Amino acid sequence: MSTPASYLTVAGPAEVEVEVRRSRFLCRVERVPSEEAARAVVEEERRRHWDARHHCSAFVLGPGGEVQRSSDDGEPSGTAGAPMLDVLRGRGVSDVVAVVTRWFGGVLLGAGGLVRAYSDAVRAGLDEAGVLERRLLREFDVAVPHADAGRLENGLRSRGVAVLGVEYGARVLLHVAVPSDEATRLPLLLAELSGGDLEPVPAGQGWVDVAAG
Repeated sequence: MSTPASYLTVAGPAEVEVEVRRSRFLCRVERVPSEEAARAVVEEERRRHWDARHHCSAFVLGPGGEVQRSSDDGEPSGTAGAPMLDVLRGRGVSDVVAVVTRWFGGVLLGAGGLVRAYSDAVRAGLDEAGVLERRLLREFDVAVPHADAGRLENGLRSRGVAVLGVEYGARVLLHVAVPSDEATRLPLLLAELSGGDLEPVPAGQGWVDVAAG
């Protein structure tokens, strides 16, 4: 399976609590880079809320959602982790872990009630976290005279070029990135903005966060 050119993840961490018939469901949503990091978030919630009965979890990792795991953590099979994972998949997000900690309120919710409660908790967590898009972009370095650096940086940003960083030395080095299909126009854009012959130097490729939508 080929690597997609973009995918969605959460914009930031979030924590939301919902109550269903006196049971409390606390959902924590976190962006994570690996399975190890996802499991560490689950264990952290287990330590923080040691008095809770269940710490159910689900996570999706990788640009194509290659890694998907879930845990009911003692709830009836299929009533917690799998519905939580379904919500993550339904929202199309990856590199995300969701942990729902439950304090039992004394009223049995039944299988359907548990599915709804865990699903709703994750939906609320994702709504609170928001989303952003990650794109696989080609990266370039551009050496610019100090006098032109600010104007050139602003011009590139206004034309949709991602400026990943700026280094100051004898010349200013702009680290920029564009989609692969736009790489050929970058030299033309630099010439247009500088009136000169600035040359972008290839610097590999990488995933870059951009605003969703």
